[in-house]
Amino acid sequence: MSLPANAPVVVGVDDSVQGMTAVRLAAHEAAAHQRTLRIVHAFNWVADPSTPLEGELRGPAERLLNEAAHAATEAEPELRLSCALIEGPALTTLLRESGSAAMMVLGDGGLSGQTAVPIDALSVQVAARAGCSVLVVRESSPPPGPVLVGIDCGAGTTNALGFAFDSASWRDTELVALRIWEADDPSEEPDPSVAEELDGALEPWRQKYPDVRVVPRVRSGDSKQILLGESHAAEVVVVSMRGEQPSRSMLGALSQTLLYHSPAPVVIVRTAHELYVQA
Repeated sequence: MSLPANAPVVVGVDDSVQGMTAVRLAAHEAAAHQRTLRIVHAFNWVADPSTPLEGELRGPAERLLNEAAHAATEAEPELRLSCALIEGPALTTLLRESGSAAMMVLGDGGLSGQTAVPIDALSVQVAARAGCSVLVVRESSPPPGPVLVGIDCGAGTTNALGFAFDSASWRDTELVALRIWEADDPSEEPDPSVAEELDGALEPWRQKYPDVRVVPRVRSGDSKQILLGESHAAEVVVVSMRGEQPSRSMLGALSQTLLYHSPAPVVIVRTAHELYVQA
């Protein structure tokens, strides 16, 4: 499915410390691509006598949306903006929203600061199952740095490179394209064909984005550890989903490692945009 021209950037906001950081980064993404920013908060009110009255929950939720809208317009004063307070569980709400979104943005829920990561963490579940690319944001806005893209020259390479070049262009920063050769002996020099394959994958995008300075790197060793190490100097890290088909929606080991441990925001790029349908 092609991405509609009017598809918004959607940001899921809550009262966590990552919430407003996510809103500001989402505002920059929306403004850079002349899209509307849609701010969504899931209002999970349960009609049960033991719970607070709906009004007691709705008031703080509406104030949170107003705060988020203020943060967005402070970051991008000319931004087109809409807000939605949606009744229902956060995961279901965000997955439904992702079906018609250009991108989903949300905080990591404190993932990078935990030693044991719950498998049902909201940001991980959304990144694995969303119908669009997902940007997972850390507590603080990242310092200026390159866009880092990890590629394997496989099925998802084109989408990841397209997103990474576009991101480097509007951020006016360089792009580090990292290709890792997983050899049994990390000290072994990569085969020259690996660098040639990387250059071949980059060339069409260099022509499309001549303003982007590209730094191709070929490293030998464990892909997860190398990419994680490189992420410490990056403004944002871009990787593709595992697999090409929408049915293969689970995250690969590399994507999970970055979501759990990268200090930089991480973009999980989907290879196909699809409407999320609740099972």
